[in-house]
Amino acid sequence: MTALSNRFVALALAGLATAAQAADAPAPEAGLEATIAALDSAAFDAFNHCEAPGQLDRYAGFFAPDVEFYHDLGGVTWTRDAMIAQTRVNVCGKFQRELVPGTLKVWPIKGYGALARGEHRFCHYKPGGTTHPCEGQAEFTILWHHHENAWTITRAFSYGHGSN
Repeated sequence: MTALSNRFVALALAGLATAAQAADAPAPEAGLEATIAALDSAAFDAFNHCEAPGQLDRYAGFFAPDVEFYHDLGGVTWTRDAMIAQTRVNVCGKFQRELVPGTLKVWPIKGYGALARGEHRFCHYKPGGTTHPCEGQAEFTILWHHHENAWTITRAFSYGHGSN
């Protein structure tokens, strides 16, 4: 498949470094859904705490340097550095992401890794508070690449943003 075909397939699915350090995980044969769920949880734990020292770098470690991130409201970023800069400005200390329970679905991509799809919501960040209203929900699709015992995100889509 050509690079253009790969890009078209990823877009058609319309869905979301030291990646070896941040994203070491078992091979796909050893429980792909559990592996991707654990990676999703770890990546977004760093995202949710990205205002704390070291957490934004930890989050960055889950992404390939040439990651493409497609956001229906924010547009496209073509590199990890650009995506992390946007996260620093627009997310850290302002919002947290929650995976909507029961929505994460995972499919193997032979010879490459996995495709994950689900729904997430974004909640106002309230340090030390017990409430954080979640006012926005969206769908996501993430393409994970498994290479040399490490998982990295190479393509990410966040779309269908609206109120809960």
